[in-house]
Amino acid sequence: MRAKKSLVAKYAALGPVELQEATRQFDEEMVVDRSQPLNARERRLWEKARRKPGRPKRGAGVKVISVSVERGLLGRSDQLAKALGLSRAALIERGLKAVLAEVGKKTGSESARRPIGGR
Repeated sequence: MRAKKSLVAKYAALGPVELQEATRQFDEEMVVDRSQPLNARERRLWEKARRKPGRPKRGAGVKVISVSVERGLLGRSDQLAKALGLSRAALIERGLKAVLAEVGKKTGSESARRPIGGR
């Protein structure tokens, strides 16, 4: 099965006269009278294109929090995160998971042992 010809390739293959004829509509001024409201499919596509990409969803999503950390500890953790090639948030996430796993082993707590977000 042949792949579809791209729009660029389609126009690149045209001669000068054919190209001028194919693109004649773009020489006209924009006429608002010919426009019409978007249908449901076009509206969805427009909204999707307009949205900012955002962050990928992980697990049940994320919650931004504010935490107070002693400056020396924060500095040391930032150095470690940099050495490991992680973000501060990723290092903290790893630490929380490790503590929860350890507590789960000691207490037999299923909720503490359960992996969060499948990780």
